[in-house]
Amino acid sequence: MSASTQNQALSALLFLYREVLGAEFPDLDHLVRARRPRRLPVVLTRDEVRAVLARLSETKGLMARLMYGSGLRVMECARLRVKEVDLGRGELRVRDGKGARDRVAPLAQSLHEELSAQIKRVQRIHRGDLAAGYGSVELPSALARKYPGADKELAWQYLFPASRIGADPRTGEIRRHHLAESALQRAVRRAVQEAGVRKPASCHTFRHSFATHLLEDGYDIRTVQELLGHSSVKTTMIYTHVLNRGGRGVRSPLDAL
Repeated sequence: MSASTQNQALSALLFLYREVLGAEFPDLDHLVRARRPRRLPVVLTRDEVRAVLARLSETKGLMARLMYGSGLRVMECARLRVKEVDLGRGELRVRDGKGARDRVAPLAQSLHEELSAQIKRVQRIHRGDLAAGYGSVELPSALARKYPGADKELAWQYLFPASRIGADPRTGEIRRHHLAESALQRAVRRAVQEAGVRKPASCHTFRHSFATHLLEDGYDIRTVQELLGHSSVKTTMIYTHVLNRGGRGVRSPLDAL
């Protein structure tokens, strides 16, 4: 069984004896939890990234370029709001990322014009929703109570809205959600196949490639750690093993012959 399955079974047994039966089972305390195997991330070369991005167009193409250019996770990209794009400073503000952490990500200069057009598109869609009696959007945590009416402001609208409005499954309110991440994942999967890339690449591979290419360009690992939002530099260190300079940056002795 996988390490996660073994650990889940152990936790279930501990919960059964301690919380349900109210008894201690000391032998279980000495068991060693299974460790997950450490896997190297899949990383695309720059040519492979270029080939995949060339096969993605319109909204999904812009989202893929943001994931690679800013190191975003797929959900971080899908949940971007209009107010989190700062074209003047050339940065994105990622709110409530993994581990409930906020961070600032770089924004590629080449995307400024495309993002400006996307914001204008969102504005047109939002005006139409308001005219139809809708236009609200889901707000994080308790902001809806703290700022009444903020859910209908342009700043809080999703940067990549869904094609149609629908009922919120929790509240039943009719509103426009963000583009489904599954739609982006399917588009990237097709683009990888069409590009002839023989790697199990996905949306998250753009984030791995972002980190690896920054290290190849000479940026220090602490900077990359901060841009990725990792709590520990040990997590970021894994990208030093996949740099495009051979195994651990060592030159093969065969090349010296």
